[in-house]
Amino acid sequence: MSNPKKAYLFGLLTVFIWSTVASAFKLTLVYISPLELLFYSCLTSTCVLFASAYLNTKGFIFILKKEIFKSAWLGFINPFCYYLVLFKAYDLLPAQEAQPLNYTWGITLSLLSIPLLKQKISFHQLGAILLSYFGVLIISTHGHIFSLHFTNPLGVGLALFSTILWALYWIFNTKDTLNPSLRLFYNFLFGSIYISIYFLLTKTSPTFNLKGFLGAFYVGLFEMGITFILWLKALKYAQNTAQVSNLIYLSPFLSLIFIHFLVGEKILFSTYIGLIFILAGLIYQNQATQKL
Repeated sequence: MSNPKKAYLFGLLTVFIWSTVASAFKLTLVYISPLELLFYSCLTSTCVLFASAYLNTKGFIFILKKEIFKSAWLGFINPFCYYLVLFKAYDLLPAQEAQPLNYTWGITLSLLSIPLLKQKISFHQLGAILLSYFGVLIISTHGHIFSLHFTNPLGVGLALFSTILWALYWIFNTKDTLNPSLRLFYNFLFGSIYISIYFLLTKTSPTFNLKGFLGAFYVGLFEMGITFILWLKALKYAQNTAQVSNLIYLSPFLSLIFIHFLVGEKILFSTYIGLIFILAGLIYQNQATQKL
């Protein structure tokens, strides 16, 4: 049963939490490495998602062998590879750069859908893609677009590569029939296993830093766990998905506010301009897709 008030309440709460995670990434990486952040946050989210799956399926959390194999390779993409790449990008870049660049995953999804899902691209969609990536260029060069001097090429490359991993993850999930809570739980369970194996292979072990652990706990609880549950509730109560999906566009601007006051970064004018181009491209792309 639709309930617009509850839909907006859960949607806005989700967007608010999402807006804090870029700051949480950056603040936590001061105390622990990207791999340690992934290890602790992934363990936390696995516990949260287990509870969610258990409640959603009324205690039946076992799945077929073929579904286990699917989660095994999906978990390798996300959370293992995706967040490891994303956290490293945040480690190398200012949060105000990494966050908007990662936000272009919707554009990457459209590009990858052409060869992988055999989808066609219209002239308007191509224009939207160019618009968003022009915003990426503005942010990455701090507004000096003609010099093509990137402040941190590796960080920019990793941030954009993370959008490929995230888009691939959702493409491979397009025809998934398994309960979303169950799928996420098993994906993160395998992700935790991969991270542990990585530590063993590199003969290292996660260190413990209280501030770093608390930051990772926050990331695992909110970025990877509770927000998924809240967003599903928002979609459940919405009359249509567009009713709440447009709220996502508030997130990057709210995120810049948190980055400024919590992380202490001075937000560059070029960041605002670049972000406007990215969001304009995403909105234009959504409108062009609906007309197809």
